[in-house]
Amino acid sequence: MKPIQTPFVARLLALAAVPVLFAGCAAFSPDGGFGAVETAARERGVKQDVKWIKSDQDGEEARSVVKKLLARPLTADDAVQLALINNRGLQAAYAELGIAESDLVQAGRLRNPGFSFARLTRADEVEIERTFMFDILGLITMPIRTELEQRRFELIKERVAAELMQVATDTRRAWVSAVAARETVRYMEQVTAAAEASAELARRMAATGNFSKLDRAREQVFYAESTAHLARAGQIAVAGRERLTRLMGLWGEDVTFRLPERLSDLPKTAREIADLESQALKQRLDVRAAMKDAENIAASLGLIRATGFVNVIEVGYHRNSETGQPRQTGYEVELRLPIFDWGTARVARAEHTYMQAVNRAADTAVKARSEVREAYGAYRTAFDLAKHYRDEIVPLRKLISEENLLRYNGMLISVFELLTDARQQVISVNAYIDALRDFWISESTLQLAMTGASPGAIGVPRGPGMQAVSGGIAEGGH
Repeated sequence: MKPIQTPFVARLLALAAVPVLFAGCAAFSPDGGFGAVETAARERGVKQDVKWIKSDQDGEEARSVVKKLLARPLTADDAVQLALINNRGLQAAYAELGIAESDLVQAGRLRNPGFSFARLTRADEVEIERTFMFDILGLITMPIRTELEQRRFELIKERVAAELMQVATDTRRAWVSAVAARETVRYMEQVTAAAEASAELARRMAATGNFSKLDRAREQVFYAESTAHLARAGQIAVAGRERLTRLMGLWGEDVTFRLPERLSDLPKTAREIADLESQALKQRLDVRAAMKDAENIAASLGLIRATGFVNVIEVGYHRNSETGQPRQTGYEVELRLPIFDWGTARVARAEHTYMQAVNRAADTAVKARSEVREAYGAYRTAFDLAKHYRDEIVPLRKLISEENLLRYNGMLISVFELLTDARQQVISVNAYIDALRDFWISESTLQLAMTGASPGAIGVPRGPGMQAVSGGIAEGGH
């Protein structure tokens, strides 16, 4: 085939060389963007190793870590480590990185050219048509589309990092609740045992006529209520353990993991945080993601406007042969006429999507300010309350119990009074356990409200704004 000498086709071939330059950019990164997620998590206090399982070897390495951690009683950090490498929902969120990067690489590649071939006969005459079609508009808009997909890739990194922190926080809170529930059950068993002993003693004394029916009924109803409370506490402990199991992604024989006997002690002092709101707005991943979403849509609006009027331009080269006739060569340009669709609907949709993203970003910032204030208030209240139980109520209950024991030994009070005091002491200890649990949960919630996202659950699907942008580009570019 001889070279084509027309100036138009020469320029076309020059443009066609541009994708070769983009080929160097349209490649997958070594880590799929996961390194940025790890860095963001570590900057926000996640100390555990994070692993994206993408092969059988990765799975075997993760499994060895799981076995090692399950061989000992799980600390809160161990539970978070298990969740970060073994939670399948989180692994699914990691895959969102690969999807976004694939879209980025695809945006840097031109749509494949088209070729058509026709062989027509008329009596003894044979006509052959060959057409080569090339997407010019896709070539022109390639740099902008690539930039938009790069922006969306960065946005997905933020959202995946936020999901990682959410899972880490949820796991830590679930661990605290499970350990506290287990400790509560242990103390409730002591209360029930004391109530049972008191009820049995009341029954025997009533049988000998040394105890009234009213007093005996009081002891029996307390024992019955204690039994009901123990059953309820046991169910709460089971539910808390199962929630922790789900977050760590465990099943089968792994669900027999062991937990410590009690929670960690209360720290000496509470955290003092200056510029609470400003720190949250700078560090929170959901605020940053909302701002980036608005920026991405703003950048896309120019492309939507540019391609809204003309959404298909294709150039074709023809090389036709006909029996007994000289070979016919030339080109054609295919342009869709804006008779019915002038692109105004796509432009209006993009503008409304942008305003939606701006308002969502502002709403996210307002909520972040409120949530971090609320989380810090809950943290300080929980600390003060747990400290009050530890330093005031529990020591006083212990002192009362010791004094009553001395009086019982001196035969100044009855065994029923001693048992009643023992029950009250255990109830106070249970209340301290609840307060200590609330403190550790509030600390994790504060950390998430400061650096990650809303304390509620989040996800990593594409935002509606970016879906609209991607749809507009697809229509405008192709």
